[in-house]
Amino acid sequence: MTAASATRTVEAVFRIESARIIAGVTRIVRDVGIAEELAQDALVAALEQWPESGVPDKPGAWLMATAKHRAIDLVRRKETYARKLAEVGRTLEDVPAPEPTGPDDIDDDLLRLIFTACHPVLSTEARIALTLRLLGGLTTEEIARAFLASEPTVAQRIVRAKRTLAKAAVPFEVPYGTDRAARVASVLEVIYLIFNEGYSATAGDDLVRPAMCEDALRLVRVLAALMPEEPEVHGLAALLEFQASRIAARTGPDGEPVLLADQNRAQWNRMFVRRGIEALQRAGHGPYAVQAAIAACHARAVRYEDTDWTTIATLYGRLMALTPSPVVELNRAVAVSMAEGPEAGLKLVDALAAEPALKDYHLLPSVRGHLLERLGRGTEARTEFERAAALTRNAREKELLLERAARAGAGTP
Repeated sequence: MTAASATRTVEAVFRIESARIIAGVTRIVRDVGIAEELAQDALVAALEQWPESGVPDKPGAWLMATAKHRAIDLVRRKETYARKLAEVGRTLEDVPAPEPTGPDDIDDDLLRLIFTACHPVLSTEARIALTLRLLGGLTTEEIARAFLASEPTVAQRIVRAKRTLAKAAVPFEVPYGTDRAARVASVLEVIYLIFNEGYSATAGDDLVRPAMCEDALRLVRVLAALMPEEPEVHGLAALLEFQASRIAARTGPDGEPVLLADQNRAQWNRMFVRRGIEALQRAGHGPYAVQAAIAACHARAVRYEDTDWTTIATLYGRLMALTPSPVVELNRAVAVSMAEGPEAGLKLVDALAAEPALKDYHLLPSVRGHLLERLGRGTEARTEFERAAALTRNAREKELLLERAARAGAGTP
């Protein structure tokens, strides 16, 4: 095997296995920052040895064993070894062997790592960065590029997040009772935000960042497998499966946005739709489950004209009762406009005009422009589309909105 091919293999395996390795090592050292460093040490060892010795039959197990060896060596070298043993509840002889543990144990560790990385003691930005780093396997550069932030800023967030977890002595465990409910909500929020940023980028030149959607989808699938009794986990899984099914149809050949009404539904991934339906059957009645039910209405419609907008409007009403929000109400207004006519929708949108939270939200004037256009009020629609274009930071959305403004002003439907 050439050095180049061995390097590619090592990097590919590490990308897949890094989260499990970090989780397994964290159980020994009780510090995610140190665990990540030890996992990186195992990666370096593989890069040094595999080109000469060849790739092991079980490369993931090799990396896990190497990282655990180094973790145990580190613990043994500590002057405070006795204190460490008391903290982790082990004697020297009981320290886990460096060989990989069983699949169930690794899954337990992975679940603990998810809850640790998404701990509410961290800010939302820190949770997202740390989750993508530890569980998504992304480099600092990749995270910075995804969120259009500087690499030093993201690096600082990750370092501070690790320090905060260590300073707060956040236990490496799966919480239970009321604490578990709060932490599950935090975990789901992080995965949801990661997917949304990939599905509709806040800023930049691309409307969609499929790699981020894939990372979020992989994380929620792992979480659903590890927590099969948590209905809202399945609710989020269903929602992301449905949304991911449409990604290929959301942009044209040159990356231009394609509106839902114009999408080629033959491009929708039916396997993802089936997975979404299966997950929805296991979901409860929480906010993610309701959003998934809305997405299911779109997925079941063979043509845009077949969409059950009355049901969607009702579901948005239910979502408003669960999580009142101006953004949810704006979405409900769109559904109402499709079910009852643009005048009914415009009335709801106009009621949101004074909402402080929507002051700089480009979709408010965008929706209003769409409704005015449907009512034949082209000049007013053009003004709204231009205002929306000025508010968005995404180049692709800006182009689309300016095109719609020009068509509305010209009276072109």
